[in-house]
Amino acid sequence: MKFTTVLTALATTALTQADLVERSGTKLTQAEAESRLRAGGVGWTSSGGCSDKTKPTCTSFDGVYSGTVAGAVTLKGACGCTLTITGGTETGHASGTYSHANGYKFDFSKNSQLNSYVTNTFTRIADRSDGYPQWQAASGNVYCDEGNHWDVTFY
Repeated sequence: MKFTTVLTALATTALTQADLVERSGTKLTQAEAESRLRAGGVGWTSSGGCSDKTKPTCTSFDGVYSGTVAGAVTLKGACGCTLTITGGTETGHASGTYSHANGYKFDFSKNSQLNSYVTNTFTRIADRSDGYPQWQAASGNVYCDEGNHWDVTFY
């Protein structure tokens, strides 16, 4: 019985990981991501006015997953609000498997429409380990309110 339970758990985990890889898509170049975001009506800004992945004041899309870009475009369409990316794959963010650097996250400027959409549409879940509140979409994507922006993980 225990052996079957372990096998079932392993199969479920493998399927979940495969599903995540499928949903993540492919890595994009800066130009490819910009083109898709622009076509989807998603804007972006950079405090440094640049897109260099090695500079923390830039907003880079180099190496972002196509699923992350598609998630941003879907969010824009669903909320019908202004959506502006302020952080992408550039250095300076926390590390981890599902991190900015690995192409799974965007930071978005907060605004009243986006704030209302996230907090009224998604499910409030436990605070992140650093105390910031989080909401989870049915898709599994996690929206974390980091005070001055939304940190969104697209799974």
